[in-house]
Amino acid sequence: MELEFLGTGSGQPSKFRNVASIALRLLDERNAVWLFDVGEATQHQILKTTIRPRKIEKIFISHLHGDHIFGLPGLLSSRSFQGADKNEPLTIYGPKGVKSFITTALRVSETHLSYPIHYVEIEEGTIFEDETFKVVAAPLRHRMAAWGFRVEEKPHAGELLIDKVRADKIPSGPVYGLLKAGETVTLDDGRTVNGQDYLGPAQPGRVVTIIFDTMPADSELFLAEGADVLVHEATYGMSKDEGKMARAHGHSTSRDAANLAQKAGVKKLVLTHVSARYIGPLLQKFISDVHKLFVNTYVARDLDVVDVPFEKEQHE
Repeated sequence: MELEFLGTGSGQPSKFRNVASIALRLLDERNAVWLFDVGEATQHQILKTTIRPRKIEKIFISHLHGDHIFGLPGLLSSRSFQGADKNEPLTIYGPKGVKSFITTALRVSETHLSYPIHYVEIEEGTIFEDETFKVVAAPLRHRMAAWGFRVEEKPHAGELLIDKVRADKIPSGPVYGLLKAGETVTLDDGRTVNGQDYLGPAQPGRVVTIIFDTMPADSELFLAEGADVLVHEATYGMSKDEGKMARAHGHSTSRDAANLAQKAGVKKLVLTHVSARYIGPLLQKFISDVHKLFVNTYVARDLDVVDVPFEKEQHE
């Protein structure tokens, strides 16, 4: 599981940061990529990566400001040109209006897609769940309806207790795979063994929280609680004047994000949606200031990849 930052700026593209888009790479987990927001020129950024548009399975849109959605029509069209077909559908989760935006752009440009799009209008609560992942949405506080996302990986099966298997003189071979799958197996000597008896405790899955444009909101704590990685907008720095600007425009400061990370007990904080004003010495101050509040903070740059490692819990 990896997060690849396709755009880390706010408002409009700059020389150093494109506008908002994040790819959650789930190639090992489900051979797919999920996108969170699709700002202008997202597909150009994808060309600089190993992401294949046909692997994009789901797109989650936080809100309908242009710097978060203007890249959608082009990306959807290119996915069609690159051969996506009816067997490679795409699901788009977004606020009311995202379907109208997309269908109007495609209709006016006479663009015909070779694959189906399924639209899910976001409501508070679980918006997607299957045997491997659950995605929960909660409303934020911005100048228009906006949503934050909590991606929860389902627990991993426990490891095969190989010492116990050997102690019970179960011969090696394909039977080990069956036991690992928790199946009941009849051995050559007539014994019947239950794989569940030879598995360690299930391991909790990883949690990634993605919060774009918002002022501090009560819902953020729920979304971020115990996350392995919290991705949070930090349009502005920590000074009093920057705080005033953040509130005036419905945004957060790096202090807001760090405070949330502390309260929620997250393992790593990644800041994005950074104003173009922060370059050179101002960016260094921005980074050093937030480290004083939450040490394990990383300020993302375009095309950075952040790993979300699976850490096994130790049981006595």
